[in-house]
Amino acid sequence: MQGKVILVTGGAKRVGAAICRRLHAQGARLVVHYRSSLDEAKALYDELTQKRPNSVALVQADLLDTELLPELIGNAANRFGHLDVLINNASSFFPTLLQQCSLEDWDDLVGSNLRAPLFLSQAAAPFLRVQRGCIVNIVDIHTERPLKNYVIYNAAKGGLLSLTKSLAVELAPEVRVNGVSPGPILWPEDGEWTDEAARQHIIAGTLLKRCGEPDDIAKTVQFLIADAPYITGQIIAVDGGRSIHL
Repeated sequence: MQGKVILVTGGAKRVGAAICRRLHAQGARLVVHYRSSLDEAKALYDELTQKRPNSVALVQADLLDTELLPELIGNAANRFGHLDVLINNASSFFPTLLQQCSLEDWDDLVGSNLRAPLFLSQAAAPFLRVQRGCIVNIVDIHTERPLKNYVIYNAAKGGLLSLTKSLAVELAPEVRVNGVSPGPILWPEDGEWTDEAARQHIIAGTLLKRCGEPDDIAKTVQFLIADAPYITGQIIAVDGGRSIHL
């Protein structure tokens, strides 16, 4: 991990920030993308640069604007001279009942969860090939076990799962591409899962009978980057066994 340059989309908070903290602690230089979480991004920047100066850069972009994505990748690579890893972590998440789905919902959920990872990967591929780098996509266990009332989100993440495997084929042998599928790690911020009974029902569905921690995802990302040179095209579920117990 020492000296690797890693772009993390949606890296300012929650799981993204946990990924940034762990990789930075292992010696990586980070380009942390954010869309609107400026305060969180600045706080993370200050925290990490106090530990190691000139090791973190911030980039702001709306990933729904596809035309901006090549520039985002170019800026990330130019900041530290190269690019070793792309982590597609940024994601929109909200319910869409079938009879209420709209094109706006589709553009948001598919745009952040599928379209942006595709075109970011396309732009990053030349840089990653030079470095024999890798891509890690943050997927979701509900790609295979759909979450009720989240029909577009499920479809978008299902597309990301397929994209992960397709990119592994397209970018081999120079670039490895893998995914991590979280289970119950952090409760959504939109208030949809505030009911304690609903939370306990989800936790009961895990084999380990507890929620995971953001660092559980970060550890798996670290493994795929640093300790898995013969793994590509794979999706690792980090979910306490929930995906086989639903």
